[in-house]
Amino acid sequence: MRFGIATFITDEGIRPDTLGGALEDRGFSSLFIAEHSHIPAGRESPYPGGGELPRKYYRTLDPFVALTAAAAVTSRLILGTGIALLPQRDVIHTAKQVASLDLVSRGRTAFGVGVGWNREEMRNHGTDPSTRGALMDEQLRALKEIWTTERAEFHGEHVDFDPLYSWPKPVQQPHPPIYLGGESPAALRRLAALGDAWLPRSHTSPERIVEVREWLKEQGRHDVPFTVFAAGTKPESLRGYAEAGVDEVTLMLETLPEDETLRVLDDLAAVAAAHH
Repeated sequence: MRFGIATFITDEGIRPDTLGGALEDRGFSSLFIAEHSHIPAGRESPYPGGGELPRKYYRTLDPFVALTAAAAVTSRLILGTGIALLPQRDVIHTAKQVASLDLVSRGRTAFGVGVGWNREEMRNHGTDPSTRGALMDEQLRALKEIWTTERAEFHGEHVDFDPLYSWPKPVQQPHPPIYLGGESPAALRRLAALGDAWLPRSHTSPERIVEVREWLKEQGRHDVPFTVFAAGTKPESLRGYAEAGVDEVTLMLETLPEDETLRVLDDLAAVAAAHH
């Protein structure tokens, strides 16, 4: 079982290039970073974690800029969005950003996506929260067309464009792996139909992970990689994930200044080493 890091990169924490180098030096497999374009001042959607929305949510860097900075100083680290809020993104721009990151990183992009929870944030992008799942399904199909077809076009209910050319194409073939976030029935159906890997959050039990693995096999999807997002360090939990056949666990790294971050990474690297 591999170990990566999940975190929020902000203007108040460690720089993404410094973080990327530190992760690779310590043997971590991946970096998955969160995205929020903004937080509406009049937010009414409750924070899924309960209580006040943490400060880091307000201050995230653009994920593709941050991951490009990390790519420039690393050669092995997988660079992931965890998650990109695809329904509030322009699909053509996103296709370009993902393909560009895959090119400059020499094929190390992991494209984690989810429908999101902040309805006011979506609405500011012109996205109807009630149809964001259906929108994302079409966006994923459209992205694959843009990445894999020289002359791409797509005509759906929510995404519609006439033939277009878009380069660069991704280095990874047929395209960077799409990691589907979410644990709901709709998210799992999307994973079976359109995803390349599952990115469940850390509250997902090992027993549930085994159930989903068996369900995917029933859908004809064998050997879908599982990466647990933002896990803690309790040994019993990590052993449970390993026994459930999880391929990778990303440990949660709180957003801290550089010196503090490097000390925490040393501790997390020791945790990872104890479970290899």
